[in-house]
Amino acid sequence: MNIKKIIWITVALAFSICLSAQNKSAGINLSIWKGISTQPLDSTQTSYINIGVFSTMNRLNGIGVNLLGCVSRENMSGIQLSGLSNIAGRKMNGIQLAGFTNISGNSMRGIAATGLINITGNDGNGVLLSGLTNISGDRMAGVMMSGLMNITGEKASGFQLSGMANIAGKSFNGMMVSGFLNVTGEDLTGIQLAGIANITADKAMGMQIGLCNYATNACGLQIGLINYCQKELKGFQFGLVNASPETKTQLLLYGGNTTAGSIGVRFKNRLFYTILGLGGYSLNLNDKFSASTFYRAGLSLPIYKGFSLSGDMGYEHIESLKNKGNGIPKRLYAIQLRINAEYMITKKFGMFATGGYGWTRRYGHAHNFDTGIIAEAGIIISPK
Repeated sequence: MNIKKIIWITVALAFSICLSAQNKSAGINLSIWKGISTQPLDSTQTSYINIGVFSTMNRLNGIGVNLLGCVSRENMSGIQLSGLSNIAGRKMNGIQLAGFTNISGNSMRGIAATGLINITGNDGNGVLLSGLTNISGDRMAGVMMSGLMNITGEKASGFQLSGMANIAGKSFNGMMVSGFLNVTGEDLTGIQLAGIANITADKAMGMQIGLCNYATNACGLQIGLINYCQKELKGFQFGLVNASPETKTQLLLYGGNTTAGSIGVRFKNRLFYTILGLGGYSLNLNDKFSASTFYRAGLSLPIYKGFSLSGDMGYEHIESLKNKGNGIPKRLYAIQLRINAEYMITKKFGMFATGGYGWTRRYGHAHNFDTGIIAEAGIIISPK
């Protein structure tokens, strides 16, 4: 045997002896409870295979399967599968599956799925799936899906889906979908879709879709019943009420051949406007008056100085009141088209005249109950 072979054999034997001394039980950790296992708990040990009831180890590089829980005080690379909880003290790279809780102390790379809650420390990259809540620290990139709520810290990107709320502490890039509420602490780049409300505390670049939408500054679209941009709007709002710094809130008082008197509040932007109001409605001049509520949306075009032309479509709900039983149903609705000419005499006071046509129907019936021309006139009061 030559000298080179002797040297290599000596090195290999020394390495084997050192590895055996440093990593006892050949990296196999069979554990009943903390301190009752085949591998001691010290900083030199790495577990490659772990099977037990509740295990606590220094480091896991491989797979851990436990009836109750698995705790890796340092890093975990591989798979943790437990009936109750998994904990990786510093870094988790791989897969965590638990009945109740997964916790990664510093960072997470991979997939964490649990029945109740996932918690990651500073950084998360991958997929978090929970029955109730996902919580990520400073940064999260990937997918978060929960039955109740997703919460992220400074920066988050990707896709979030929750039954109740998604909350991003500062910025979010991607898409948020929730049954009730989406909140971004500072900036949004992407889409917020909520059953009730979307809130972006600073700048929203993209789209907000919900019953109520709010952004301090908006660049894109807001679609909902109530849309509000506090400071600067670069885009469009489509909803029942649209408000931005450019919005003029005006009071309309008017009457005509179908109404003895109506009052409406108009939210007027540069071109588009919406009107909410109530008044009295008459099917013809011989009828007693009925009560109505209405909504109109339209487009206004400035012609010359204070003079403008506008057109809108409206929906009016009618309660027939004392007319009920005289051949008139208890409730009706009307679809109406109007063309309006208005002139603002001053910045706060103006007048308008309207011509249009309306179709009145019973609810649940396809044919018209009544049709007719609309002729109205009134005044405009603008507080600002």
